[in-house]
Amino acid sequence: MQEIEQLAEHLITDAYQHRVSDIHILPREQDAIVQFRVGYDLVFKESMSKRICERLITHFKFLGGMDIGEKRRPQNGALKISIQEDYINLRLSTLPTAYEESLVIRVLPSNHLTPLQKLSLFPNTVTKLIALLKYSHGLLIFTGPTGSGKTTTLYTLLEESKNMFNRNIITLEDPIERRSEGVMQVQVNEKAGITYTTGLKAILRHDPDIIMVGEIRDAETAQIAVRAALTGHLVLTTMHTRDSKGAIYRLLEFGVPYQEIEQTLVGVVAQRLLEIYCPICGEPCHPVCKRSRKNRQASIYEILTGKNLMSVLHEVNGEESSYNYKTLKDAIVKGIALGYVHDSNLSRWVRND
Repeated sequence: MQEIEQLAEHLITDAYQHRVSDIHILPREQDAIVQFRVGYDLVFKESMSKRICERLITHFKFLGGMDIGEKRRPQNGALKISIQEDYINLRLSTLPTAYEESLVIRVLPSNHLTPLQKLSLFPNTVTKLIALLKYSHGLLIFTGPTGSGKTTTLYTLLEESKNMFNRNIITLEDPIERRSEGVMQVQVNEKAGITYTTGLKAILRHDPDIIMVGEIRDAETAQIAVRAALTGHLVLTTMHTRDSKGAIYRLLEFGVPYQEIEQTLVGVVAQRLLEIYCPICGEPCHPVCKRSRKNRQASIYEILTGKNLMSVLHEVNGEESSYNYKTLKDAIVKGIALGYVHDSNLSRWVRND
């Protein structure tokens, strides 16, 4: 058992030192491999026997409060550990495969919250994001694929809102991804009777100013987020869609009435995380170089709000409308023109329709 504990500690420490965002533990037919996510690259770390892999995954599941006896269905968990006088939040996700369970660990340094000024590639975008937090009520959705920086943006804005406006902020998450001292965080625990529905009812009685619902995954959470916004609170949440307009269609797919979307939605922010141009490599940065660079990524945003948001809502409803807002493609092209990012980002994130 001590061998497994040492191996687990070694993997987390190594990932932390090399600024790895995710650890992939993947069983194969004869053995298992560990890969590190560095930027957008998966880098091979080491291989191990399937027996060691199984014990290692079981160890992480135990630490993350997951059911170690259940291997037939996906599970989520989270834990907080200390490394080199720094606290690290780990988000765990298991998935059954053809060759036993696999595990992905998201590594989130809790004391390394991105400063507001460094959140976006373009500073003027930060001012627009802060302006959205001044709403007293409504629904604000952040969209983007996994690894696009939604969690970092959301927690940075929540911390800033706490400091600037002194608001009572309560989150409802499954699981809690990043611990925050200035925010009241509630963990969904269905075994204990804390579901999204019961948790939200309790939160509404706790005098919140801002409610953060971790992620809209299905019709239930979509309707919960909208209902909370209808009660006169500012609700922040995330969603997986290609762009900001797609979030509106997604809400309709989840059965949210158009009238409620129109009444509650105050803004949709689509986000991507871009590789900053490397002055050493000159081309897309080599994984070895990425490990030594402190600032190697920056976010760009597509912000849909105000009159443009209303015009898009009318279009979704089948009405004629016109709008003009800066899209993700516009932001990437601007970053390329100014020499901030490599042109490979355009083909990675923009689909030619």
